[in-house]
Amino acid sequence: MVDDIPGLRRILKTSKVIAVVGLSGDWFRPSYFAAKYMLEHGYTVIPVNPKYDAILGQKSYPSLRDIPVKVDIVDCFRRTEDIAPIAEDAIAIGAKVLWQQLGVNNAEAARKAEAAGLEAVVDRCVKIEHARLFGGLNWCGVNTRVISAKRPQWLSY
Repeated sequence: MVDDIPGLRRILKTSKVIAVVGLSGDWFRPSYFAAKYMLEHGYTVIPVNPKYDAILGQKSYPSLRDIPVKVDIVDCFRRTEDIAPIAEDAIAIGAKVLWQQLGVNNAEAARKAEAAGLEAVVDRCVKIEHARLFGGLNWCGVNTRVISAKRPQWLSY
């Protein structure tokens, strides 16, 4: 499994097409936020969710096997127990990476993907890793560029 900074950086630098399995159309869901971030940072995001025709302006597909283009990363926003068939689909479509999001850690699916030649990332967020490794923490105001020991006025009572 890829769990080191050079490996994660290489994956995110060389992979440009991300199929997000379980991408929600609800703006407040983590999958939506992560996909929006990746779209705005130059990646092609392909939603995989049979409940929607489109998410974030991108055509949504009912399954990985329905996607007509080459996919680099299969980003899984599903429960750990749901990952095994997703790994099989990722292998079948010739993806390069099976990426399991934060809180998702199906070691058996990761081993199966690796045995088929894919790289596997578990229990990590693609958005957080991209921001950490490529300087995107300022997106949505995380990096205010203000370093001060003074209490902000808006926190004063």
